[in-house]
Amino acid sequence: MTNRRQALLSTASLACFALCLGLMTLPATLSVAATPATKAAPLNEAQEDVKAAEMYLNNMRTLKARFVQTDNGGHQLAGDFLLKRPGRMRFEYDAPVTDFIVADGTFVHYYDGQMQQQSSAPISKTLANFFLQPDISLTKDLRVDEIRRENDDTLLILTLSQAKDPLSGNLSLVFDRDTKTGALQLNRWRIVDPQGLITEVALSDVAAGIKLSNDQFHYYDPKRGRPKYN
Repeated sequence: MTNRRQALLSTASLACFALCLGLMTLPATLSVAATPATKAAPLNEAQEDVKAAEMYLNNMRTLKARFVQTDNGGHQLAGDFLLKRPGRMRFEYDAPVTDFIVADGTFVHYYDGQMQQQSSAPISKTLANFFLQPDISLTKDLRVDEIRRENDDTLLILTLSQAKDPLSGNLSLVFDRDTKTGALQLNRWRIVDPQGLITEVALSDVAAGIKLSNDQFHYYDPKRGRPKYN
């Protein structure tokens, strides 16, 4: 697999450290790590942060955003990200890249524009299952390795791993945090795969709670032309 395709698949997976949630075990005790410019929160505050992040993710039923993907070598790709939970998402890359990734509620489809080939797998058997399932749990299925607040508490960072195999990589979710209300908004995520390669996806122009048609999450064959969406 090329580094380019690996980065694209990492973007779609979000949780490349886990093959599926069914393979995960119960979490270890929450740990709160302190680093320079990082506030170490008490355990009860850390637990509140995890609950707040879990609630935010479960309430985030639809989302549309621009994204910039940066791979381990610093190469960047940009495009549009659509999410309709449960089960649906789409990564559409800006030209000249013709790859795209779409989950239609049952399968995740990946189209390799260079090879002009399509591959598919059931969502439950793919790395995207964490984010697309009906109920996201950060306390029953995953291990929370680290909780950090940075930039005067305006950023919340949760680092997650597979409890059964923590060496299989990790995922860091970064949220903008309102210091007055505690309200969160997903800012970016950072994936470290088992080989230590890093893929980061940063979001901008985020719009949540909007109406998205299921037609936007169907796989189409690019050679037959792209359907027009409303």
